[in-house]
Amino acid sequence: MGKKRFLVGLLFLIGLLFSQTFAAETVELKVGASPTPHAGILEAIKPMLAAEGIQLRIIEFQDYVQPNLALAEGELDANFFQHVPYLEQFAEDHRLELTYIAKVHIEPMGIYSKKITKLEQLRNRAVVAVPNDPTNCGRALMLLEQANLIELRDGVGLLATEFDIVKNPKKIQVKALEAAQLPRILPEVDLAVINTNYALPAGLVPNRDALFIEGAESPYANVLAVRTADQNKPALQKLAKALNSPEIKAYLLENFSGDIVPAF
Repeated sequence: MGKKRFLVGLLFLIGLLFSQTFAAETVELKVGASPTPHAGILEAIKPMLAAEGIQLRIIEFQDYVQPNLALAEGELDANFFQHVPYLEQFAEDHRLELTYIAKVHIEPMGIYSKKITKLEQLRNRAVVAVPNDPTNCGRALMLLEQANLIELRDGVGLLATEFDIVKNPKKIQVKALEAAQLPRILPEVDLAVINTNYALPAGLVPNRDALFIEGAESPYANVLAVRTADQNKPALQKLAKALNSPEIKAYLLENFSGDIVPAF
């Protein structure tokens, strides 16, 4: 009886030591992400990271503000939802020490409508909805300019607002709204300029449904953002490497048919 108790106790201690060693070797990374496609991409790399001793915890956000604030405050280890100009402008405006360690993909912004099938059908004084955050608003206005619907003041670039429109032959009315709302209000406006990560969950297929879309040369690569002080942490570098792996390039090409383009 005493020998059995000894063996049970010994096995318990071995199991405890093993579990403690495993826990010590396992690192948890909390990463904030938009649901589509970012969270799906992160789900795809979970097995790769698990093999490296990293447990990936994905926290989904529906807006463009909270993920950066949560990252800066230490509630997240990284986030994956935004393009480079938005990250840089947000960090500057809020005085946050954030940077990025991997460019992953490009989500071409598109012009959509439920009322017309080609831009030539657009009526005078049409209502056109655009994102209300500064960088995506400017990006949307630049896309409207590329589609020959408006002309912007020379040199205004990414930070363009409706006040920078110098030519507006159809006298379109620009309505700035939260980016996540744009697919929902699409039936109520003439056009909406929508980010792909909000278009896809709404059942819009950019290459099929957009009346006009950014080209693959777009500079708006979506990135893995981290606190500047943490950018060289081994676990985060492994996360960046996994997001830039051949497996993820194949995942993007196979699952999104050109609606989302690898940026590496």
